[in-house]
Amino acid sequence: MPLSDHHERPLRNLRLSVTDRCNLRCDYCMPEEEYTWLPRNDILSFGEIAKIVETFVSVGVEKVRLTGGEPLLRRDLPTLVAKIAEMSGVRDLAMTTNGILLEDAARELAAAGLDRVTVSLDTLKPERFQELTKRRGLDRVLSALESLPRAGFENTRIDTVVMRGVNDDELIDLLDAARELSAELRFIEYMDVGGATTWSAEKVVSRAEILAHVESACGPVTAITPESDLEAAAPADRFRMADGTTFGVISSTTAPFCSRCDRSRITADGTWYLCLYARLGIDLKTPLRAGETEDELRARITRVWGARDDRGAEERLALEERGSSIERDELSEDPRLEMHTRGG
Repeated sequence: MPLSDHHERPLRNLRLSVTDRCNLRCDYCMPEEEYTWLPRNDILSFGEIAKIVETFVSVGVEKVRLTGGEPLLRRDLPTLVAKIAEMSGVRDLAMTTNGILLEDAARELAAAGLDRVTVSLDTLKPERFQELTKRRGLDRVLSALESLPRAGFENTRIDTVVMRGVNDDELIDLLDAARELSAELRFIEYMDVGGATTWSAEKVVSRAEILAHVESACGPVTAITPESDLEAAAPADRFRMADGTTFGVISSTTAPFCSRCDRSRITADGTWYLCLYARLGIDLKTPLRAGETEDELRARITRVWGARDDRGAEERLALEERGSSIERDELSEDPRLEMHTRGG
């Protein structure tokens, strides 16, 4: 039975950042060229990560997602995947990646026990990709997506952050591409978290607008009813088109799902955040390296989650004036506030 917080939300979903480094510079996440990185000596070893994950699994976590930064920049990542895949309580082990390094790693990751892959992809246009990410590489991302079925992966997802005046003219093209790639597309509303220092409400394309656009181009869509509590707690509302194509919309900005949020995040240096918008995290690395036992760590997790009261997206929505949630100088002083550090 998973732990429940102050609002009876269970602890079932853990997002685990294995590195704060990334090989792209996406406008909505890492718009700057230079960043303050986490100290190398503070980065958790695979053994430390495994101990933390095992403890979280012992109190009810069932889903683990590896994130970054870009997780494939972490050397020997399949070794960590194998350690987590062996844990009996983990029902779903997934990874979110930008796809640049994915094709070469896919078979080894599948063999190690990775269940699913989500690839971030915001455009199908090479010039726009370079403009958004400050790098080339769209061809590598698309080739990686094509390779996933051959590597043994199913239920692949593509995450697209929709930004007005940037890529909102590609919604149907992206849906078509996802269908051809045997993946399910997830449209994500542009969020005002961490490094999104150029965020503004005018750039947000809402779930209502996304659905209206899809229906205008493709006909009516039908909402898909979740079949389990785990599905109901997922961030995406899923829909089915007339031809059977399914897609999702994550509407954290205009229609937050705080009331059913069952996820928390651990940075690569072992800081535990109970909400993507949280300013303060809980240091798990220091007590772990000081010799804290699994029982003591379990007690710490139980105490902290039981008192959890976070509803960050709802609080942001209630603001009369809303801009970037964190200023640039704050981000340089504490890199853990960055979305790429805590595995958005």
